[in-house]
Amino acid sequence: MKGKYCLEHYFESGDCSSYGYCGCSRDQLVHRGMRVINLIVVHCSATKADRDFTEQDLEVCHRRRGMNGPGYHFYIRKNGDIKTTRPIEKIGAHARGYNAQSIGICYEGGISERGRPEDTRTVWQKHSLRVLVRTLLVDYPGCKVCGHRDLSPDLNGNGEIEPEEWVKQCPCFDVSKENIVNNIYILKRNKTNSLLNLLKY
Repeated sequence: MKGKYCLEHYFESGDCSSYGYCGCSRDQLVHRGMRVINLIVVHCSATKADRDFTEQDLEVCHRRRGMNGPGYHFYIRKNGDIKTTRPIEKIGAHARGYNAQSIGICYEGGISERGRPEDTRTVWQKHSLRVLVRTLLVDYPGCKVCGHRDLSPDLNGNGEIEPEEWVKQCPCFDVSKENIVNNIYILKRNKTNSLLNLLKY
């Protein structure tokens, strides 16, 4: 299995540098034109749960805003389907100031039928999000996982992003309290069968 940070090297169990299992330095990776990923940001599409908002709708919406396609790398539909909307090696357009080193994941929904911010994820979306994030954490170890709102400025300087400091509600749930990153050690110990292990949880 090729290392995700450096396609020229293989994973070596227990030999993980701060930039990936391959041991390449940040300068070497940048020289090869590869991104150094250290952040996974979860978003919602901010659309009503009782209406469909397809990946095609997402692309049209983002292109109308002047983007060159969907700003997120992955999009999770209400039925749990995971759509790849932008290559990971391509910088996203989803979190200002953090795009260069991050991967953006968006789920369809986030607004209630009454038009209020709400965690509208279906059971299928929750499962798909866990599977996707855990897979990415195997490929990009050491990444921080957070919601878009968690990147809001810390106005009072206490080291925590509190609700009154949120610039927006997105993704309308507390990513830090989700059972997303548990059992990652199982995947690291059995990389050849990682996806099968993921699907058990």
